[in-house]
Amino acid sequence: MTIAFERTVPILRMFSVEKTKEFYFDFLGFKLDWEHRFHDGAPLYMQISRGAAVLQLSEHFGDGTPGSAVYFYMKGIEEFQRELLSKNYRHARPGIHHQDWGMIEVMIDDPSGNKIRFGEPKLQGV
Repeated sequence: MTIAFERTVPILRMFSVEKTKEFYFDFLGFKLDWEHRFHDGAPLYMQISRGAAVLQLSEHFGDGTPGSAVYFYMKGIEEFQRELLSKNYRHARPGIHHQDWGMIEVMIDDPSGNKIRFGEPKLQGV
């Protein structure tokens, strides 16, 4: 059998389910894939996605460290940034950053202090 890694799914800590869902669903446009609790009142663990971008978010103590960073490579970053601005989300008005190392980036912190970064390579010759 050949060893093959298929995908990576980062796990980020969350503290407020309500604020987390507002941020990821209403603002960033992710959708809920599934939710899990061991019983009523237990911490929530859920998976969300937008296209090929997948995250797992957890209320469980020890799952992820607040302030962690996730980087998503994407296409259409300027359109994405305009989409975010059009939502008039009161906690973030992300700008476009043209980095010296050849990336165009949008950087946002989620309600739990995690750093969510989106990047698109600049076109060659531009």
